[in-house]
This record gives sequence, structure tokens and C-alpha cells, in this order.
Amino acid sequence: MRVARSRLTVAVAVSAAVIAAASLAGCAADWTAPHPAPSLIAAADAGFLPPTPLAPAATMTPSPGSWVGARPTAGLRVVLLTMGDEAATVTMTDAVRTWAREVGADLREVRAGNDPIPAITQAIDMHADVVMSAGDALVDPLAIVTASHLDQPFLVLGGELAEPTQNVLAVDWAGAGFRGEDLGQAAHHDPASFTPERCGNAVAAGVAALLSGQNGVVVWIP
Repeated sequence: MRVARSRLTVAVAVSAAVIAAASLAGCAADWTAPHPAPSLIAAADAGFLPPTPLAPAATMTPSPGSWVGARPTAGLRVVLLTMGDEAATVTMTDAVRTWAREVGADLREVRAGNDPIPAITQAIDMHADVVMSAGDALVDPLAIVTASHLDQPFLVLGGELAEPTQNVLAVDWAGAGFRGEDLGQAAHHDPASFTPERCGNAVAAGVAALLSGQNGVVVWIP
């Protein structure tokens, strides 16, 4: 009798594991299903948004910390596109993962190899609410690709495109600001400025700006 009960317990546990695995697989494949437009369930504080609409490629300078209370709807579909193993890229990647856990975002990751174009194409084909990029090496390839996919929002973290289209938002600070090989690093570039706290602020401020309707601008944080 004990053997029978033991087998039954194992069978139930296995069945539960199979159901759980199937559910996870279903969720993982569900990005092609209809999805409510993302929004902020908690808006940024006063001083975050500019008083008047900004021109394309302009810079907005929100009040320090004004983005902290902003929170997107759970299930925001995010693709994190990374390239390179620099410490700054690793720190930013960790910040995105931490932010995603805190807000309940559905995060997928795509890592680019020596040729980043296939990885960017893969990220676009996933139809995320936003494709976030971490790594200076992605700036030039994104400048080539993003203008051909205006329906896909992009968020460039710690860098910016020299001539962004309306679907590309960027977050910079003193110490960041790579704009591509032709322009090189900004004079103030400092890899040490990519601290966990600042990278976390960059992600939160960038998403708050994106979901507040800011398009094609640079968000400058302290």
C-alpha cells in the first residue's frame, strides 16, 4: 500500500511538473498573441516631463529621481539586446534584469555575436513592446536598422544614435554618450560612471519616458 501511494505521489508530482513546463512553454511562445498596449500604471513625478513638446533628437532633463515612482503595466514585453563583455555592458545588463523582476516585465534576451545585424533582426522579429540595447558596439548597427522599423520602439541605454528616428529613445549621463564610430566617445566618457544605481535609473527613466509618449529624444539623468 505504501508503495502504491508512493508511486501515486511521484506520478502526481511528475504530472504537475509536466503541466508547469507546458504552461511556461506556452507563455514563452505567447508573444504572437494579442497584447494590450503598454502603459504606466503609476506616472512619473512632477518635473519628469518637459513643459513643452521636444523637437526630434532634443534632450530632456527630468528632475533627479522624478522617474522612481513610475511603473509600467505588468507583462511589458522587453527584449534585451547585448553585445560585448565590457564591465559597463555587464552592469547595464544586470540592471535591466533587476528592473524586469521588480516590475514584472516579460524579459527575453538576445546576445549579438561578431555580426550584430542578425541579432537585431531577431530582436525585431520578436515584436516586443521595447527592444533595449546595452553595449557601444550596437550603436552603429542600430543606426542602420532602426529607421526601417518605425513600428518597433527601441531604448538605447548609455549611448545614443547620432540621428535617431522617432522610434529610438536614448538615456545618457555625464560619463556616457557613445554616438557611433564616426563620432567616437563623448569627451566626458567614463566607464566607471556605469554604476548599478545609475544603470538602474537609466532603465527606469527610459521606460517612463517611452510610455509617457516621448519619441526620438535623449533622456539625460544625473
